[in-house]
Amino acid sequence: MFDRLLIANRGEIACRIIRTARRLGLWTVAVYSDADRSAWHVALAHEAVRLGPAPARDSYLNIAAILAAARASGAQAVHPGYGFLAENADFAEACQAAGLIFVGPPAAAIRAMGDKSRAKAIMAKAGVPVVPGTQEKDQDPSRLQAAAAAIGYPVMIKASAGGGGKGLRVVERASDFPEALAGARREAAGAFGDDRMLLEKYLLRPRHIEVQVFADTQGRAVHLFERDCSIQRRHQKVLEEAPAPGLSAERREQMAAAALAAVRAVGYVGAGTVEFLVEADAFYFLEMNTRLQVEHPVTEMITGQDLVEWQLRVAAGEPLPRDQDDLEIRGHAIEARLYAEDPARGFLPAAGRIDHLTWPAEDDHLRIDGGVRQGDRVSPDYDPLLAKVIVWDRDRPAALRRLARALGAIQVGGLVTNLPFLAALAGHPALAAGHVDTGFIANHQDALVPAPGPASDRVLALACLAELLHRRNRSAARARDSDDPHSPWHLVTGWRLNMTTQARLVFLDGARQVAIGVHYLEDGYRLSLPGGALRVRGALAADGTLSAEIEGRTSTATVLREGPRLTILQGPQSHVLALDDPLAQPSKAESPDGRLTAPMPGKVIRVQVAAGQTVARGAPLLVLEAMKMEHTIRAPSEGRVAAIHFGEGDLVDEGAELIAFELPGELPGALPGDQP
Repeated sequence: MFDRLLIANRGEIACRIIRTARRLGLWTVAVYSDADRSAWHVALAHEAVRLGPAPARDSYLNIAAILAAARASGAQAVHPGYGFLAENADFAEACQAAGLIFVGPPAAAIRAMGDKSRAKAIMAKAGVPVVPGTQEKDQDPSRLQAAAAAIGYPVMIKASAGGGGKGLRVVERASDFPEALAGARREAAGAFGDDRMLLEKYLLRPRHIEVQVFADTQGRAVHLFERDCSIQRRHQKVLEEAPAPGLSAERREQMAAAALAAVRAVGYVGAGTVEFLVEADAFYFLEMNTRLQVEHPVTEMITGQDLVEWQLRVAAGEPLPRDQDDLEIRGHAIEARLYAEDPARGFLPAAGRIDHLTWPAEDDHLRIDGGVRQGDRVSPDYDPLLAKVIVWDRDRPAALRRLARALGAIQVGGLVTNLPFLAALAGHPALAAGHVDTGFIANHQDALVPAPGPASDRVLALACLAELLHRRNRSAARARDSDDPHSPWHLVTGWRLNMTTQARLVFLDGARQVAIGVHYLEDGYRLSLPGGALRVRGALAADGTLSAEIEGRTSTATVLREGPRLTILQGPQSHVLALDDPLAQPSKAESPDGRLTAPMPGKVIRVQVAAGQTVARGAPLLVLEAMKMEHTIRAPSEGRVAAIHFGEGDLVDEGAELIAFELPGELPGALPGDQP
């Protein structure tokens, strides 16, 4: 076994690999970009080497910089993690040429499976069923559109060299094909440096089931059973479980046999995943991921094996640690991916500082694979995955209950996450019943991502109590430091000269203004809330932990304070309120009407209109790239583009006005109801 390992990745997967490597006694070397100088994976490793600036192409995708870091640190092996260069055959060959052990499959296998068209041909020859589709050598758009018509809509456009949902579009109508093809090509070129596309028939209600495989240099291969990854958004996985619910023993054996046939067909070595789409009584090869998968922990939980350790041992030339007969399924495991993203805005990625972060305690039933700490910043340059929450129990219902409890114990403050969405998902009755397919989230959108509503009386009560206790604590501190600590002006009992012991707090809840009457009691407060009166009392710690008693019921929350803004965190839910300050109100002239703003930090990669152009509602105006995904800004209604404030290649901040847009009634000389 080698003794110095460089991890050519970042975030939670780098942390995950470092933990196993350190347990095995290896010296670990992290790499980092300027954006990750203070990242957790840097702190966990024995040493770390800077790669370059924040953009991935200048750091984590820079092969020369990574090889230089390996030479400088004396590393003997390189683990690519997943993403970035994990499935880059040129990188695998460059490591070998530099005398480094690449902890992954041979470059030839990466190349064969990385080219989706070639992979399908290899699988078909090996007798593995494949999804109906076409692999056109002629990539002319008109040729591809004709092929799509021959397959029949809906069709899926896929990056031939891609994965992870990048460079992928589902097209339901022929009229949408040109724009979808152009967007998929741009995204694929940016993510993989290859814009070749293949087409497949889009299955309407498939399940996404994958088989974990492993092979060593002695020619032995095993499978470690399957995972169901059907719960997806934007064609990227959100929740995974093992074993797949409702899968018969016969179907399990058939899919495992097909997966091992794929391994033998390409001379595979190391960890890999063979992915299938399952619909009715048929299953089809989707792709093979020639790397460790994000969801590998659920396989580890049901088999009791450490797959990173297996990778390291196989890379060092050792035989597989277990034979097929030694492996068995034990219980049920589920993984939920916690992202910095906003489900209410189409799962748009988010960026910013993590002001507060609380995890539940790990044990034999719960594992947190995280890559961030409180105080870290989530950069728009990388994937917004924060952590994976993995639970295990004796059966699926018990595992689902554990997942719900674990999600309820997590708190993240400072930026928006999908935590409330995950909590709703874990408690959904259709998931409990095992009725899952790749359209699950879209089919249950309203229940999983409800429209935002006003703050409840309970949330308002917590905010009031936190503010009152904050004032009391601050007044007590002033009294301690005062020359006259017994002055009545230090009292926080509501006492005022010639006035009653009551006060009034006003909060802004979005656009709603809520006035709350406060009556001071001997042991707390009585609050006059929109829904009636509530008696409250409690204590507020310096770290924002609020111990509250509301009408005799106790609970705990965390309150984050930033000027007049209060964020109330309780379980997976969060609500933002602001103390009303008339001096801080925005001008009514700053109306959002006609202002198309950036929903997140990113880069303008395409401007599709010109100033002065009249467009229809829904017309694409501009394409923004952020966190490795494309987001199209569309016309909110029929109108005219008055001005374009950014050009292709420009970087923009969240909230920046991209385009000034004139609605029909705002056009020069127009009367209400006029059309442009």
